[in-house]
Amino acid sequence: MVGKENKMIGGYGAPTVRITRSRAAACQANGGVLHLNPPLAKPEMKRTQRENSKRTLMEENSHAACLTANCQPKKRAALKDVQNIRHNNLPKDCIDAPKMQPRVLQRVKLGSAKAKSCLVVKNSKLCLIDKDTNNKMADRQQEAELMGSKENNDLVKLEEKSLAAENVDSIKDVESTCGPALFDEHSCGAGPQFLGRLKDVESKLYADCVGLPCSDIMDIDCDHANPQMCSLYAPDIYANLHTAELIRRPCSDFMERLQRDITHGMRGILIDWLVEVSDEYRLVPDTLYLTVYLIDRFLSKHYIERQRLQLLGITCMLIASKYEEICAPRVEEFCFITDNTYTKGEVLKMESEVLNYQGFHLSVPTIKTFLRRFLRAAQTSSEVPTPALGFLANYLAELTLVDYDFLKYLPSKIAASAVFLTRWTLDQSEHPWNPTLEHYTSYKASDLTPVVLAMQDLQTNLRNCPLNSVREKYKQQKFENVATLTSPKLPHSLFC
Repeated sequence: MVGKENKMIGGYGAPTVRITRSRAAACQANGGVLHLNPPLAKPEMKRTQRENSKRTLMEENSHAACLTANCQPKKRAALKDVQNIRHNNLPKDCIDAPKMQPRVLQRVKLGSAKAKSCLVVKNSKLCLIDKDTNNKMADRQQEAELMGSKENNDLVKLEEKSLAAENVDSIKDVESTCGPALFDEHSCGAGPQFLGRLKDVESKLYADCVGLPCSDIMDIDCDHANPQMCSLYAPDIYANLHTAELIRRPCSDFMERLQRDITHGMRGILIDWLVEVSDEYRLVPDTLYLTVYLIDRFLSKHYIERQRLQLLGITCMLIASKYEEICAPRVEEFCFITDNTYTKGEVLKMESEVLNYQGFHLSVPTIKTFLRRFLRAAQTSSEVPTPALGFLANYLAELTLVDYDFLKYLPSKIAASAVFLTRWTLDQSEHPWNPTLEHYTSYKASDLTPVVLAMQDLQTNLRNCPLNSVREKYKQQKFENVATLTSPKLPHSLFC
């Protein structure tokens, strides 16, 4: 057909021309008129026309593809208003109404005090137990309402009791997984003091939520303009830290119970040397406090020889540096400060042992954690805040790191006692404790009596301790020579 059309067209005296798709499309665009006698062109113009014809064909094909795509159905638009609320026009049969209603999880009554204390631990297994128990109890209650009979209600009550008993058994399993550190007084936990301390924390949290109990208490969280202060969440954060310090505590008697090759003095010498190392490398105070915690925590459960005690010290400081510092010292530097007594491989092996024992759980509240909060309360309640208040409190807190006897006190109590003794050292004209400090520390003055007295002995150095790294550090001018200050005798009326 193409050949015949070409001959017919050529019968009009025009040269025979091949009709291509491009020419046919051009013919349709010109209203059916086909120009068969194009003007003669030079070879260069022919090449240009050929390229233009190819470009025209590509544009036409792309235009046809766009038209074809527009004819296809569009994709479904994304849902804009997605919410977990049942619509009024939605059929009732397609939705299970009881499941859509909000449901508040109720606390299951537990039969033992240990089980109650274990509720503080945010254990995933315990959360699943509570959730499954509440779901089962809700299903039983729903069935009883549908049946509407007294017998079924009695059956539900019996099943609730059985579920509660099962829950207690399950929590006992969780208690065993938590370890004896939470409940055993002679191990690494708080023992019977856990529940009493927990009640104090809960009451403090409730007081922070409802507001300040009296007008004498100053609000230290009123700076809402500074987002770094976290003023909206600070009460809840520190209430949680008060609870967390009761968990995973180092044992206070591991020297007498477990360690036989090292003594109190060896531990003090190690920590005194680490104070010099942290000052030499200009590490932040949090690194030093975390280092001491990791050492005591590891020594609470692992027997170690005196030849490896320094290895444990530099390894714990390496771990704390990686956690707290922006630019942590390298492993080779810690090997160098020990005069290459230990190799890099030995340090890395010890690091693996410490981290595996800790379960990589390094977010622990230390004395420094609480000291920041308590110093803020002390500075706010003071008429004339001075930098010496912070320097002296940090000095007293670091003195307790070297002394093994302070392991039996909670970090928050040591921090509060440091603030108490600092205020008494700097000013004896007023009482060192006030309602603001009592509110934010959750300690009364009578609760701090043994710690403050022991801390004053450290300050005056009654035992003539030869470990002077902390004292030499705070005798510098940048700390206003607070190590040279002494406090007068504490009268018993201050703790009444």
